[in-house]
Amino acid sequence: TKTISKCYVQVTGMTCASCVANIERNLRREDGIHSILVALMAGKAEVRYNPAVIHPSAIAELIRELGFGATVMENCGEGDGILELVVRGMTCASCVHKIESTLMKTNGVLYCSVALATNKAHIKYDPEAVGPRDVIQVIKDLGFTTSLVKKDRSASHLDHKQEIRQWKRSFVVSFVFCIPVMGLMIYMMVMNSHPSDAHTHHNMSSGEREASHSSMVLDYQLLPGLSVMNFLSFLLCVPVQVFGGWHFYIQAYRALKHSTANMDVLVVLATSIAFLYSFVILLVAMAEKAKVNPVTFFDTPPMLFVFISLGRWLEHVAKGKTSEALARLISLQATEATIVTLGPDNVLLSEEQVDVELVQRGDIVKVVPGGKFPVDGRVIEGHSMVDESLITGEAMPVTKKPGNTVIAGSINQNGALLIAATHVGADTTLSQIVKLVEEAQTSKAPIQQFADKLSGYFVPFIVAVSVVTLLAWIIIGFVDFGIVEKYFLGYSESISSAEVIIRFAFQASITVLCIACPCSLGLA
Repeated sequence: TKTISKCYVQVTGMTCASCVANIERNLRREDGIHSILVALMAGKAEVRYNPAVIHPSAIAELIRELGFGATVMENCGEGDGILELVVRGMTCASCVHKIESTLMKTNGVLYCSVALATNKAHIKYDPEAVGPRDVIQVIKDLGFTTSLVKKDRSASHLDHKQEIRQWKRSFVVSFVFCIPVMGLMIYMMVMNSHPSDAHTHHNMSSGEREASHSSMVLDYQLLPGLSVMNFLSFLLCVPVQVFGGWHFYIQAYRALKHSTANMDVLVVLATSIAFLYSFVILLVAMAEKAKVNPVTFFDTPPMLFVFISLGRWLEHVAKGKTSEALARLISLQATEATIVTLGPDNVLLSEEQVDVELVQRGDIVKVVPGGKFPVDGRVIEGHSMVDESLITGEAMPVTKKPGNTVIAGSINQNGALLIAATHVGADTTLSQIVKLVEEAQTSKAPIQQFADKLSGYFVPFIVAVSVVTLLAWIIIGFVDFGIVEKYFLGYSESISSAEVIIRFAFQASITVLCIACPCSLGLA
């Protein structure tokens, strides 16, 4: 029989559903991985794998190769307790063997692996039979010093502040430069559609048409073939392309490096092609000293970047809100506990401060007035009022006397209590709530899975369509030039027909690319 283990990997850098689809699709192909479920909000992937074939660290490495940050999350095993320790004082392989063999003989330890290079020990145990402090004691008795691997309790992976800042910056830059570009464009449209010259437009020769438009400042040519309008648009477009599109370029590069195409690739493709095409056309027009100003697409990149970075910014703000709720829940947990040893007649013999992770089932924990309960438990001694509003929503304190149950995270008010731990670690009510909230964010609606699947095929499809458009118009143009001539604005005899066809074909295909960009916003 195949043994299947389950591990959780914390994933950073996911922006939308297609990232999730990308990770899931690529990891399913790997040997030894049975299933994978990625939570976009919780930033967490749940992987079921065959430990004989693949290791959690290898799984995290696979995700890293896709261009995301990934670390294996410890202490997520259901049922089994998992312990990560730093062991100091090991000198050679025999030390490692000594620790491993002694631990494996210990009742309740299911699995143990010690790495000499990193000084770490990874131990799985049955919480019914043994606890983390017992394990630490066994290692100490062998003459090594050991301590817990510090867990990140701040839930910093749920913090979207940095991403919010980065997309906000991206949006503001694009927006600032987009406004004048849009203004220029609208002005041109209004001026171009003046009824006076609309009627006579087609019957004029190019020379007369020049005259009718010469009143427009924007069409004034600074250099032959370079109009004020195009020059200004170019100047405004460059900073957007560089600063506004910076993050898109990085993400797209990572995606292409692993031969996957995501939405960033589309955005970058569309904007870069539009920008480069316009730039080249301008150079060509200047070289030819063209009388008619070429049609450029400098207005496209700023507007695309504005819409999409606004979308990303809002998306991260929304994610931040949901994750904030989780982070708040996590922050309610106590970090330390005071464990006491009782003699006959409940006499206090000794007490020590330990990490919450080290509290074992059946430990006696002392909670002082004003302290938080570190674990779920049953009161043994003492009377107090406890504020349990974090779970029940009831602001009135509840009386606790011996035999009553207490909930981790609730606040002890006026009397000291001794409690016996019943649920520790991931089994406390609070941890379960955190887990449920995370799982609620993990599970996907069927329609969402469908959308994820589509978005994987969407990008290549759009690119293919725009290439087809390009080729189709080139063919049509050379077969029947009349059609292109009819639709191509600013056609004049001074340009060769081949160039007109190529320009028109490019315009059509760029239009397809650019229009397809916001569609993936809809998908996401």
